[in-house]
Amino acid sequence: MPDPAQVARDTDRSVLVTRHFDAPPAKVWQAFTDPALLTRWLLGPPGWEMHVCEMDVRTGGSYRWRWRNAETGEEFGFTGQYTLVVEGKRTEDTQTFDQGNHSQPMGDPTTNIVTFEGTQDGTCVTSRMIFAAPEQMEGFLAQGATDGMEMSYARLDALFADEA
Repeated sequence: MPDPAQVARDTDRSVLVTRHFDAPPAKVWQAFTDPALLTRWLLGPPGWEMHVCEMDVRTGGSYRWRWRNAETGEEFGFTGQYTLVVEGKRTEDTQTFDQGNHSQPMGDPTTNIVTFEGTQDGTCVTSRMIFAAPEQMEGFLAQGATDGMEMSYARLDALFADEA
């Protein structure tokens, strides 16, 4: 099993999350860009389901994701616009948080840059999240968002292991 994601404050308003997967870049890319796969692993803590996953993964395309907690009825989501897509290598997007009835607002849109790099034994995914203000980044970290990312990544590891 790969090591957990490494999280670092990149600047006073950006976070860098790096994670290795034991799967080739094409499979990891597909898992990040195919709604049928994304809804199986991008779930965060237990009890959440991704009930909306609409994606047009191309430069100029958009996405809409929404999660629901079946037990509590809480919901939240994200919408975004892809500003750059390099097939199999990189996505860049602007992302807006829709707090639904779940949590505090997250402020202005975030810029996300996700890269996929082949390694000798799999793929390294690096996600850089650039926030509008340092306080917005600190709120993101304080609510445990990167812990939820790692929970999702562990599910993705399990999907890759099941396919092997």
